[in-house]
Amino acid sequence: MKWDTKISKVTEEGAKVRGYDVSGLVGKITFTDMICLLLKGELPKKGERELLDAVFVSAAEHGIQVPSITASRIVQSAGNPINAAVAAGILAIGDHHGGAVEQAARVFQEHVSRNAADVVKDMLSRKERVPGFGHKHYDQDPRVVPLFALAEKHKLAGKHMKFAKEIDTSLCEQSKKTLHLNIDGAIASIISDLGFPWQAARAFFIIPRTAGISAHVVEERLSGEVYRREDESNVTYSGPADRKL
Repeated sequence: MKWDTKISKVTEEGAKVRGYDVSGLVGKITFTDMICLLLKGELPKKGERELLDAVFVSAAEHGIQVPSITASRIVQSAGNPINAAVAAGILAIGDHHGGAVEQAARVFQEHVSRNAADVVKDMLSRKERVPGFGHKHYDQDPRVVPLFALAEKHKLAGKHMKFAKEIDTSLCEQSKKTLHLNIDGAIASIISDLGFPWQAARAFFIIPRTAGISAHVVEERLSGEVYRREDESNVTYSGPADRKL
């Protein structure tokens, strides 16, 4: 088996990432810089680091009741090592939890040249959910405003963020529902304007959420709780009545 990679090269002289000697980067760039270098192939430009920092902060943690956290804590309570519990949390990130970042980024990148109202009309006519809009707890996701404000401050708000705002307006008008841009959609539009392909979008949820998952796993380990399980009062049986051979 042969692989070709543009990411890194390791020799007896050391490791290089995207052409940079790793030892030469230590103490000179931040973790966010390194993530940008790994995923995009280039170090962030002026203002991009601060915006990506904010993206990672916004997505790192959002409560114990989401699948990634619940799964990781249950696996930890069963007596597994920390890496298994964290992996369980990451594996719980899917199309319906965290996946909207990728889905929204794809919509933005593939349709940004179109009229937003037409895109919304087409998706609603097919009974498709417009990813990155609406939230279970919020009418307006409070994390979106500071992210967009930071993008504006650093003059990094481009056509994808503008398109996301236009879809927001059209979706609320056409659906007759309060379905404003949420954190997934905001991140999707930001990374699209920063030049990341939609195929990399889910990483911008996985990377920060891994920190939140890790914190919950450590808390679970320290709590002394073992063998978490669903309360029997929350479980019903709807199978066949008692049967005999």
